[in-house]
Amino acid sequence: MRLIPAIDIIEGKCVRLSKGDYGTKKIYNENPLEVAKQFEAHGIQYLHLVDLDGAKSKHIVNHKVLESIASQTSLKIDFGGGLKSDEDLKIAFESGASQITGGSIAVKDRKIFLEWLKTYRAEKIILGADANNEKVAVSGWLEESEQELIPFIQNYQREGIQYVICTDISKDGMLQGPSFDLYRKILSQTESGLKLIASGGISTFDELPKLAEIGCEGTIIGKAIYENRISLKQLEQYILENG
Repeated sequence: MRLIPAIDIIEGKCVRLSKGDYGTKKIYNENPLEVAKQFEAHGIQYLHLVDLDGAKSKHIVNHKVLESIASQTSLKIDFGGGLKSDEDLKIAFESGASQITGGSIAVKDRKIFLEWLKTYRAEKIILGADANNEKVAVSGWLEESEQELIPFIQNYQREGIQYVICTDISKDGMLQGPSFDLYRKILSQTESGLKLIASGGISTFDELPKLAEIGCEGTIIGKAIYENRISLKQLEQYILENG
């Protein structure tokens, strides 16, 4: 299972929210590049980078942060937040993203999201399926849609989507453990081969092997790292032991 630390960006700074609430913003570092270099120094190869300003607005905002991390580390970055147009996507890939995550766009403009999937292929496009009470949430989680989570994933799987990041918003940033049952349910009700990336609520190192056991292809770890609940040393050891 891939370990994917998260860096969330507001005004160019590394922050974390609780349950996606911008009012709970806590700044952990003024310099996201410094954080990314620490991850890389501990053998981490992947990064989940979220443009929270972009998620709230109608376009990509913090692409300069993406560019600086991509050009000064070897991390493979998946980038999300505010990707609403072909131009946004072009900027993200030109700034060094290995993959992009489309969440709101996949709900609100299915046609453009399917075009991206066709143009860039399934290896580069991740479906962001973030949910509250198994309903898909959009616009930086400020809105809940009427879309049911599992049919939403099944539908895009039929269109060729392979990678799905699923965040249970009620768990995100709460350090109360991830939604094991939800991930089991998704994996049991979707076609085999889904690369499900768990996100939200990771609070202790012991939860990681459990997510791997369920069949998650990756897991995104955010606040647990910043609050020193999980050390980079532990992640480094896990990577060494599990290849």
